[in-house]
Amino acid sequence: MLQCAGCSFHLLTRLSMSSPSSVNAAVSSPQVWLLSARWFLTLGAFSACTSVVFSAAFAHLPVFAGGMPTAVQNALSQQQFHSLGLLFTGLALRVFGASRWLQAAGWLMLLGLLLFSFNLYARHVLGMHALRALVPWGGAAWIMAWLVLAMGLAQGSEKINRKA
Repeated sequence: MLQCAGCSFHLLTRLSMSSPSSVNAAVSSPQVWLLSARWFLTLGAFSACTSVVFSAAFAHLPVFAGGMPTAVQNALSQQQFHSLGLLFTGLALRVFGASRWLQAAGWLMLLGLLLFSFNLYARHVLGMHALRALVPWGGAAWIMAWLVLAMGLAQGSEKINRKA
């Protein structure tokens, strides 16, 4: 049992002092899945918040005095959309329970945010062009996230239909 409901410190401490077989059991436990649902919900809300902050801030940056580039506008809209996807993934984990498909969908959405949106922000605001080639991989991560999410939802709805 976890000592605190949702406390990642106690979970990590327990996992680090456990045998490999108990680690596998602990990772598949419902508490871990609820913790991941909470992370996706929190990160989705935080990402939505930062997209609004970035949108307002970018409108006033001197570097965008001549207008915001289309790539940055696209990055902002994609961040807003996929923040909702993260929230939806967290909710799906809460409703359907443990699912590696849903878990993978959440991590792929986060990866897409980093590789696509935040990479474009760094490129246009900070002038960092080193990771430019990773932008398409962010889009691919998002495509995979939605496909994997569909698989997880299909699998989860089968579980619920079998119970009914």
